[in-house]
Parts: sequence; C-alpha cells; structure tokens
Amino acid sequence: MINIFDKIKTDGHENVLVCSDTSSGLQALIAIHNTSLGPALGGCRMWPYESFDAALSDVLRLSKAMTYKAAISNLPLGGGKSVIWGDPAKDKSDTLLKAFAKHVDRLGGQYIVAEDVGISLEDIEFIRETTPYVSGFSQENKGSGDPSPATAYGVFCGMKACLEEVYGNNAFTGKRIAIQGLGKVGSALAKLLHEAGASLYVSDMDPERVAKAIRLYGADPIHGHEVYRVDCDIFAPCALGGIINERSIKSFSCRIIAGAANNQLKDSNVLEELSQKNILYAPDYVLNAGGLINIAEELSGYHPEQAYKKIAQIYDRMKQVFSMAKKEGISTAKAADLLAEAQLKGERI
Repeated sequence: MINIFDKIKTDGHENVLVCSDTSSGLQALIAIHNTSLGPALGGCRMWPYESFDAALSDVLRLSKAMTYKAAISNLPLGGGKSVIWGDPAKDKSDTLLKAFAKHVDRLGGQYIVAEDVGISLEDIEFIRETTPYVSGFSQENKGSGDPSPATAYGVFCGMKACLEEVYGNNAFTGKRIAIQGLGKVGSALAKLLHEAGASLYVSDMDPERVAKAIRLYGADPIHGHEVYRVDCDIFAPCALGGIINERSIKSFSCRIIAGAANNQLKDSNVLEELSQKNILYAPDYVLNAGGLINIAEELSGYHPEQAYKKIAQIYDRMKQVFSMAKKEGISTAKAADLLAEAQLKGERI
C-alpha cells in the first residue's frame, strides 16, 4: 500500500483530497501539487482503476506533471488533477458528477477542473452548473471547446523541432511516423501529419479508428506491441502512459520519440538506454501542453488565434530543451525539469 504522506513529502504536493458520496457512489481524488504560479488547473479522469493505490499513484503523478507543464509553458497556473474511480461507460451519472462538482466547489478556486479521459465536454458543462471553477467548456458558451485539436497542433509543432534536431530540417515529407493511439488527439495529429506529407503507421485497440486512418490517410495498420518495432523516424505515443519501459525500449527502431501521452517514461532509468540507442526523447509535458495553453486562454477571454499563436511556441521551447541538454550534458527530460523548476522559482535560465 502506498504511504500517502511519504508520497506527498517526496513529490511536494500541497493538498490531496479524498472525495466520497455514498448516495451517488462517488469515489474520487483531487490532488493539488503546486499553486505558486496560480490556481491549479487540470483535467478530471474517470477510469476503472484496479485499486485505490493505482488511482492515487495516477493522480499524484499527473498533478505534478501539470505543475511542470504550466510552468514551462509560462502560464499563470499551478498543477492539479482529479480522478474518479469507476467505469465511465457504466458508473457515470448526473448524481455522481454533481457530487464531484460540490467537492471541487468547496476548494474555492484552488483547483479548476477540465476534461480528461472518461470525462467529456458535455460532462464539464454539467459540472459547471454546480461550480464556476471549470475550464474547457464549449465554444458556444465562449469557452475553448474540445482541447484535443490544440494538443495535437502543439505536438505537431514540437515534432518539427525534433526533426530539425535529428535531420537538420523540419520537413515531414517522406518521414515515417508510427502513432500509438487514435483517440481524439491521435486522430487529429494523424490528419496534420498526413497533410504535411508524412507516411503513417497506426495502432489502436479500436479497429474502426484504424480503418478510418487507413481510408483517410493511407496509413499502414500495426497490431499491438508491434508498433514499437516499426522502422520509423518518429514513434508517437498517444495513448496511456508508462509505455517507455525496460521491455519496450529493446524493441524501438525509431530515431525520435515524440507523442501526446502523459507520463510516457516508466521511470528515469530508461533515459540512459534511450541515449545509448541514439533516440531523441521529446519530454511529454513540454510537447503535449497545447491543450492546457488553449484552455488557459479562457481565463482572460478566449481568442483562438491568440491561443494557437502561443501553442506554436512549443517549437521554441523544445529547441530550448535540446540546447540545454547538449550544453549541460544531461537528458532532455532533466533539461525540461530544470527549465520548469527555474520558472517556478522565478529564475531565468
């Protein structure tokens, strides 16, 4: 069993709230990692976790990543995340979401909730009826809408910096890209890459998503873990985290790992192996910050042109990460952490 106090001490979380409501069946966690730059903003994930420890581990890891993502993106926000323990297809109800919204509201704006896996834009609109501490609502209500296209665009821009670092130019024409996961972000990314001239290899648990990518983008289908073995220029993980681990890393045949998934590294031990295989890793929270940047624009009045202009700066931040990594002789992951931590301390590097 995870000792929650040891984890908070290690990771520096400010607050971890256990939320329960007997009548609705709500079992949820809200983790606030750091609010030194502003209120903690982060999505709510609904997932049928195997155990309380699994849910706790996920919310702590994700909330810390949000702190770093906001900091390195120069946003006036802190890092937070929430998880609802349950199957969204079976357990989600208006009563449950309302009970969760009340817990968010009691925090008085310390945590601002947005959508994530298992929680839709419609769910966020419903939660907003109970608490104003919500972001990422519909464009009809002067919000930013679905953050997936913005996230995909940010990954696309960051990939350009990766290509330039490895090949000396950022052209996608003729490049081979393997995408693991064709959810909203993965599908939007596939469209951008196809339009830019890339050749696509795709993998997803849903055969209909794969069939659509084949039909629209001429993608080659890849089954299961075979996606790790594809001889490609970029491997783009766009599903769940932890996929860069001691087993998968032995299979990689790519030059670059750059995708939208959160917490891609199982642990820091794999960074040395990536270096030995001469694989450039694009730190996930730098690359996938487009959705957060887009949502953050709501706080001052949403203007899509301004939001996407800021998202495009992910290219520059990725270049900064690569520059520091080479200068200091450290991994790109460590360089990203140092840049984010400097921002949290109000320092400039």
